[in-house]
Amino acid sequence: MKRSHLLLSGMIALAALTSCGSGANTNSDEATGGDSAVVATDSTDILPSADGTLVATANLMSTADSTQQIGTAQFYQLDSTQIRLDLVIDDKARADSNVAVHFHEHGDCSNKGEGAHGHWNPTKEQHGEWGSAAYHSGDIGNIKLDNNGHATKSVTTDRWSITDKAVNNVIGLGIIVHGGTDDYKTQPTGNSGPRVGCGVIVKQ
Repeated sequence: MKRSHLLLSGMIALAALTSCGSGANTNSDEATGGDSAVVATDSTDILPSADGTLVATANLMSTADSTQQIGTAQFYQLDSTQIRLDLVIDDKARADSNVAVHFHEHGDCSNKGEGAHGHWNPTKEQHGEWGSAAYHSGDIGNIKLDNNGHATKSVTTDRWSITDKAVNNVIGLGIIVHGGTDDYKTQPTGNSGPRVGCGVIVKQ
């Protein structure tokens, strides 16, 4: 009788242990799951691969030293309307800080980026945060750099094209990296600070 009781107790304990292990695995799956956002910032070294065709790129160079690269921008055509931008910033001088990124009217990085002129705004909207009620089609916004000055950001949208003469064609535009934080309120620039990086979008 005593032996049967011990055997039954052992079976109950084993069942309880198995149940706990199963619950832990479920929680782990939930923690690593989830859908990708349309706009996402990521501190990892490599962005997820884009399921599209690379159609345009830009090399972002320091405005203080035009031989120093501080980032890249890669544009992928996902379907007939959607384009994805994968942006990578590596600027150790601004580690642990925000930088703001915008598309500008001209692909001219002269005069420390001033040659790019103002924000690209083909829809004639107010400056603002991407995805808000109103924002420029090139208002990429703030990116938080880690302690190595590294960050990535991915944006997918139908606001851009690479079609010649289209009003939303991004080829030939400038991309400006600002040394400050975009407040998303001040018109028309967001009071984003000096132009510390510049690149030109070129077709592949």
